[in-house]
Amino acid sequence: MTNILRKFFGFLLILSAGFIFSSCKETNKNEILVGEYASLTGSEATFGQSSHNGLMLAVEETNSSGGVLGKQIKLITDDTQSKTQEVPTVVQKLINRDKVVAIIGEVASSRSKAGAPICQQAKIPMITPASTNPEVTMIGDYIFRVCFIDPFQATVMSKFAINSMKVKKVALLVDQKNAYSTGLADNFKNVFPSMGGEIIEEQKYSAGDKDFKAQLTSIKAKNPEAIFIPGYYTDVNLIAIQAREIGLTCPLFGSDGWESEKLTEGKAKDALEGSFFSTHVSADDPSPAIQNFIKKYKEKYGSQPDAMAFLSYDAGMILFDAIKKAGDTKGDMIRDQLAKVKDYQGITGLITINKDRNAIKPAVVMEIKDGKFVYKETIAP
Repeated sequence: MTNILRKFFGFLLILSAGFIFSSCKETNKNEILVGEYASLTGSEATFGQSSHNGLMLAVEETNSSGGVLGKQIKLITDDTQSKTQEVPTVVQKLINRDKVVAIIGEVASSRSKAGAPICQQAKIPMITPASTNPEVTMIGDYIFRVCFIDPFQATVMSKFAINSMKVKKVALLVDQKNAYSTGLADNFKNVFPSMGGEIIEEQKYSAGDKDFKAQLTSIKAKNPEAIFIPGYYTDVNLIAIQAREIGLTCPLFGSDGWESEKLTEGKAKDALEGSFFSTHVSADDPSPAIQNFIKKYKEKYGSQPDAMAFLSYDAGMILFDAIKKAGDTKGDMIRDQLAKVKDYQGITGLITINKDRNAIKPAVVMEIKDGKFVYKETIAP
């Protein structure tokens, strides 16, 4: 009797496994798997979360309109925990286990540089929404971005410092272990002096530091008219507070890594008053596309979208359009269509992908007033 039962249950197990496999196979036929790696937790979590939210809106909008090639987009997201060392494991899992046809990620340039070689080797197209370091797309012909790059961002802030802030003697405070920060600083050091500016002091720190007073004291001794800080919001918040505590009163200015609601938390609200940063889009823009996106984002997530949300939405929509135009999910065919993107009307502006797989588009400068980010001006490519 025992043997009969064993055979019977064994038959049921095989039958169930066959049914499950058949169901999964059938489901996969109706889905296009797209991967995303993002900093959902850790030091840059607000970037990863808003980036993911923006991408999800693109997925939901596309699927509700019938999907792509008659199939639904299924997004598989993995958390890098804001750690570059986590990226290889996460990206290899998306490619080798999850079998995604393309990948969106990351926001941070250091982490995009860690994931891009894996995507390139596997011939899986990757689009970074917001990594501005030029080296990211140099990794290979399967790597794209929908944001501007640091040489342009450095030019934007050099022009703004000279023409709008009316400052010429500037100090630098740079995150020495971050490709985004060092790359942007290097570009600024090339451009700013060519416009008549002078860099009178450069100090370095490492992400996660809590005490910046030694660097700031050295900067204060040189009496700068402004301090350029190409870093992330977590560090800039503390830097601004400590700068004011030691009597540094000059304006601070920076880059798109500043844009987070956490930038002006606590004492930093007052410390950053009258400071400036460059970014990709302004929520003050009356464009119907931008205002409609903000409305949808607020309704779904209950908060104001930042630039990372806008950019990830555009990255997703450009990818889905490329798959549609390719008529297939093969990596080389998607890549070829991404390389042809010209005058795509994204919510962050008109996007053209150039021969180096970088987006050509304008930047905006925001001013911090009473803890809020207020549109100051637009600077064209």
